[in-house]
Amino acid sequence: MASLNLHLLSAFIPTFFLVSLTPGMCMTLSLSLGITIGVRRAMWMMVGELLGVGLVATAAAVGVATFMLEYPTAFALFKYAGGVYLAWLGIQMWRSRGKLALGDQDEPAPAASPWQLATQGFVTAIANPKGWAFFIALLPPFIDSKLPMAPQLTTLILIILGLEFICLQIYAHGGRKLSQALRRGGGVRTVNRVAGTLMMGVAAWLALG
Repeated sequence: MASLNLHLLSAFIPTFFLVSLTPGMCMTLSLSLGITIGVRRAMWMMVGELLGVGLVATAAAVGVATFMLEYPTAFALFKYAGGVYLAWLGIQMWRSRGKLALGDQDEPAPAASPWQLATQGFVTAIANPKGWAFFIALLPPFIDSKLPMAPQLTTLILIILGLEFICLQIYAHGGRKLSQALRRGGGVRTVNRVAGTLMMGVAAWLALG
């Protein structure tokens, strides 16, 4: 542990947990999928989201994010494309159609593939400009310049992924509980409309953020 500053590390863990727990695009997405497809299948989205977060954190640490934020044209196009895709999914869910909508018992909706769910999570994490800016601002204060860089960055990124996964699980389980309450109150259509509205909110957040 001589290559790590334990004082900085102990401050980083609660700081990032509170920031990660704050409602954002990825957490709202996890809540939405928890409502419609359940926690177990939403895990595939989480895999993609964690890969995206890991990539963003690593790129931010080595300075790639600074370049992307200074030359935002290509990044903006990718962001808008991701927003349009999520909006389309949200509209489909609101209409009780598509692979993410909750189907009636007599007519179950076709299931989204693990690859589609993982891609959705990855795109949401990568195309979030606030995520890039956040990591640029967050990581440097918790890095000790007197110690080797690689072990510190590796440890911080592993902690980030672990805490992010915990928060995604919290939101997905909350979505599952909400789904059960909505089923009792208004049926499948209400569940899909709530989840679809959340998805369209993520889309607008992504495109306009």
